[in-house]
Parts: sequence; C-alpha cells; structure tokens
Amino acid sequence: MNSMNDTGVVAGRASGQTSHTHGLRGLAGTGFIATLAAMVATATLAAALAQAVGVDFEVPDGGETIPLSGFAVVTGFFSVVGIVIAVALLRWSARPAERFVWTAVSLTAISLVPPLLSGANTATTTALLGLHLVPATVMIPTLARSLRTRTD
Repeated sequence: MNSMNDTGVVAGRASGQTSHTHGLRGLAGTGFIATLAAMVATATLAAALAQAVGVDFEVPDGGETIPLSGFAVVTGFFSVVGIVIAVALLRWSARPAERFVWTAVSLTAISLVPPLLSGANTATTTALLGLHLVPATVMIPTLARSLRTRTD
C-alpha cells in the first residue's frame, strides 16, 4: 500500500533494483522469443527450402551431411550467446544498443569465414552463408531495439 509523505507525493517501493531486474528479464524474454523465431526461420524455413531446391549440405571434411535439426541447435545456441552479450551490455555499458550492434555484426562477419573455408560445393557454401545471415537479421534488430527501449 502506498502512503503520502510530507510533500504530498505518493511514495512507493524503491524502483532502482526492481526496474533494473525487470529490464534484464524483459530483454531476456524478448531474446528467447526471437531465438525461437530465428530457429524456425533458419532450420524449418531457409534450410528446408535450400534442401528442397537441391542443396545437399555435405561438408567434405568427414563427408557428413548437416541435418536440419543441426541448424536449429546451432542457431539456438548462438542466439542465446547473443542474449547473454546483450544482457551484459545492458548491465555494464553506457551505450548498450550501440555496442551490441557493433559486437553482433562483427561476430556475424566472423561466422561467415568457416563456410568459405569448408571446401563444400558452391551451392552448399552459398546456402550456409545465407543461413548465417537469417538468424542475424532476426536477432540483431530485435535485441538492439529491446536494448534501446530499456535505456531511453
């Protein structure tokens, strides 16, 4: 229950810790929903579509074919890594959204190197490059927007 102090202002509970915790939880919740969307977009839609048009996802190193579920698992894992980075920046950076975008775009660019070095055929390499960009286009704007709303 709220009470009135001597100046007539309604006093409630201290909002510092509560709003900070709420902000971190809200960011994490938004991130996990975006992670599910990225996993569906990558594995279910993009990878399945690429496979349907003839991309075999066979990587010469070991000669194994990457299963569709593998795309979902890897997308989910690295999306969660992105959420952790965003939460850390919200907690410890003066400009978390800006720093997150810079960091996430840099890490996405680095993630494009292994498909280029894999020795896979052109169709597989091109599809793998695209499959790195699909979750990035879901996660980066979503988390950056969420960071901006929590720091404005």
